[in-house]
Amino acid sequence: MSEIFEELLRRDGRLVYKTKGVSMNPMLYQNRDLVIIEIPYRKPEPYDVVFYKRKNYYILHRIISDDDHFYYIRGDNTYSLEKVPHSAVIGVLTAFIRKGKQYTVTDKRYLCYVKVWCALYPFRKAYRLLRSLIGKALRKMGLRK
Repeated sequence: MSEIFEELLRRDGRLVYKTKGVSMNPMLYQNRDLVIIEIPYRKPEPYDVVFYKRKNYYILHRIISDDDHFYYIRGDNTYSLEKVPHSAVIGVLTAFIRKGKQYTVTDKRYLCYVKVWCALYPFRKAYRLLRSLIGKALRKMGLRK
């Protein structure tokens, strides 16, 4: 399966598939949403969602920043950055389909989501850390398993 995605992109210029995994929640849910990936017509930029290969796995995550050689990428539902060489990116998200309705990456609702979700990242990360610390404290006190 590992080369099929690349072959479809080369042959058709686009790839449509159902997502797997939870790293792009809440934007994309596994086995529910379809994504449309196309060969990039320009160099991907911060906040683009790119399709890249790491070892034998294909991953769909958002670019947070970049430099001359690498993209710094994370999923919308993850908290650590990955350093991905530009050469590993083989496609870019151009649209997704949820409940039969297609949303492009130029849709105003999508762009609003991106701005808000990325701006809230420091607060989401702090909330996650606080929740983890409270959970650990409750377990130590025997109030939670």
